[in-house]
Amino acid sequence: MANASVPVDLTNPGQVFACLGFLEAAEILLGGAGGGFIWRGPGNPCFRLAARGGDDPVRRVLRFLDEATVTCVAPADSPRPIDKWKIRAEEDAAGTFPCRYTGTDVLPARLRDRTGACITIDHWGDQGRAGRDRVKFWAGMQGKPGARLAQDALDLVGGRAADSADDPFSLSAAQSGSFRFDWRRDYVPIDTGFSPYKHRSTLTMQGYPVVELLAAIGLTHARPVRRTRLEYRYGVAGLAGEELYDPIFVRAALGAEQPPVPGMPFRLFTMRLGWPAQEGHARCITEVIEETPSP
Repeated sequence: MANASVPVDLTNPGQVFACLGFLEAAEILLGGAGGGFIWRGPGNPCFRLAARGGDDPVRRVLRFLDEATVTCVAPADSPRPIDKWKIRAEEDAAGTFPCRYTGTDVLPARLRDRTGACITIDHWGDQGRAGRDRVKFWAGMQGKPGARLAQDALDLVGGRAADSADDPFSLSAAQSGSFRFDWRRDYVPIDTGFSPYKHRSTLTMQGYPVVELLAAIGLTHARPVRRTRLEYRYGVAGLAGEELYDPIFVRAALGAEQPPVPGMPFRLFTMRLGWPAQEGHARCITEVIEETPSP
């Protein structure tokens, strides 16, 4: 087993989701993954990750992002308007499409590297499955699919992900569109006092593509709890000792109100959202409040 850790801001939901993304990706790429958050003692909070073999699991996941390309999965009988977004569509010949096709924005994205390793992102296609909210904050932007947003983020990573392994959530780039998981990029014009979009020829918004990609992967098997359309709650599973948690416990904590395991250090946060443009379309995170005191 090889161990690694990444610094994380627990009040940034995108970074918390992205830690789960590291866990999910390491499980697929290496197997035997385990993880958990640490916030006790000196230094900033971090997420510890381990997986089988001698390969650093954080660097392995980031190398995957450096090499990955994106396709989308479409039902056999669906139209192909995805072509205008320059994303190749793979036909779901096996008939296992995970949701009801309502448009290109629900099409799952498949990320593959040169070894053939594949990671699927499909949380945005959930339509009430098992009572889960699909946590889709982007508005579709004229039907722009998640697969295109994933490819855009990979293009911005530009082969730099593995080089940022010591602090991957700080890797930034000029980013015009995103999944809206990292609130450092977003704004509500009425609160900001003006719209940077209207000054895009002179102002460039900095986004965090590694956070956006891994956060989307992190929502594969876990979701924050939706209280209202503009408020969600998420939990963070802390490590009680040196033993890391199996993925199922870290996933369970994200949607829990109390520790899913007796004795688990646990923190609970509420994130509030706003409408950056027209109400009922895109949402962005505007505020995060901790509900439980930090021990």
